[in-house]
Amino acid sequence: MGLMRHDETPTLSPSAAAPGTPVPEREEPGPSPWVLRIATVGLVLAALNLRPAITSLGPLLEEVRDGLHMSGSIAGVLTSVPPLCFALFGFMAPRLARRFGPSAVVCAGMAAIAAGLLLRPFAGGTAGFLAASALALMGIAVSNVLMPVIVKRWFPDRVGTMTGLYSMALALGTALAAALTVPLTDALGGSWKAGLGIWAALAVVAVVPWIPFLKDRRDTSGQAAGTPAPPALRITRSRTSWALACFFGLQATAAYISMGWMPQIFRDAGLSAGTSGVLLAVIMAMGVPLAFVIPRVATRLRTQGPIVLVLSGCGLLGYAGLYVAPAGGAWVWALLLGVANCAFPLALTMIGMRSRTGAGVVRLSAFAQSTGYLISIPGPLLVGVLYQHSGGWGLPLTLMAALLVPQTIAGVLAGRDRTVEDEC
Repeated sequence: MGLMRHDETPTLSPSAAAPGTPVPEREEPGPSPWVLRIATVGLVLAALNLRPAITSLGPLLEEVRDGLHMSGSIAGVLTSVPPLCFALFGFMAPRLARRFGPSAVVCAGMAAIAAGLLLRPFAGGTAGFLAASALALMGIAVSNVLMPVIVKRWFPDRVGTMTGLYSMALALGTALAAALTVPLTDALGGSWKAGLGIWAALAVVAVVPWIPFLKDRRDTSGQAAGTPAPPALRITRSRTSWALACFFGLQATAAYISMGWMPQIFRDAGLSAGTSGVLLAVIMAMGVPLAFVIPRVATRLRTQGPIVLVLSGCGLLGYAGLYVAPAGGAWVWALLLGVANCAFPLALTMIGMRSRTGAGVVRLSAFAQSTGYLISIPGPLLVGVLYQHSGGWGLPLTLMAALLVPQTIAGVLAGRDRTVEDEC
């Protein structure tokens, strides 16, 4: 009999095993290359659909306000609906994933986005517009939370690369909707309803690659969907989870203020609707290359505080520029704010880095994103109120710059080298 290496474990057949000795389960083969390719396509298409519902509205906000007879305050409420829906429905994502499987929930999310985007321009009245928007945003909310889970499920050895890939796709979809909505509206006869409704087609396409995964009912821990949940990680006892939630919420506040109001800032400075939409696209497009670079850099650093400081510095310069010369340096301010906006992929990366286990990633992602979106709700609404009552952008821009201070502090704290499991 040959010698056995010290790290080898003898394998017994069921007949040779001693009575009462558990037989080790055979390790399941990994997914085939074709399955991984389809999962990659599905991940990219899903990410492309996570922001057009929001950024397609910004360039046409003035037309939508006129068409639905909205006041500035109501328009502020409209820009606050996305984070509200993300907070409310994001908390549901882990439970839905355990019951139906994360892939099936993402597939249903894409279908909800398609239905909501198709219905909202033609729902009639502000209430119908908000209800259809909420349907689309519900699909976005659960998909938001489950993107890190999908990456952990299918690409456990390439988390950084795949997080960068879907963050890039998310930024690309955000930028395309901002840049193309006005030209598409003009090409479709000038109707804002057609210009908003056309984005439903992209969501319909995103449903298709998820259909083969509807029967995949395992979460990142390998546990079959529908089984009892494991003992809950008391995530609220972790200081890092709270710091990450605050950082996520404050960067989301800046992002949704930009997506909802930045085109209006440029239009009030004398720029055309088309140019204002392109400038918003520039802000969002900066996330395409940086969303791939930042996660890779962040995973190589023990602490992510230096990245937080650089992003916040760019944001302060951008807001100062908008205050002093909104039209003259519009392209420079858009570039700087685009860099600052990349706090989002950094936050997603830290969610994966601050937890050791798949179950921890699910709970931390749900907690940080849902709590963060709750924190972000007042921001866009307050900007709308300040804009309407002051008649200018001085006070709103001051508020935006001031919010960067707590965002920076929370980001530095969240970037410390520790995990929520240890703190809990």
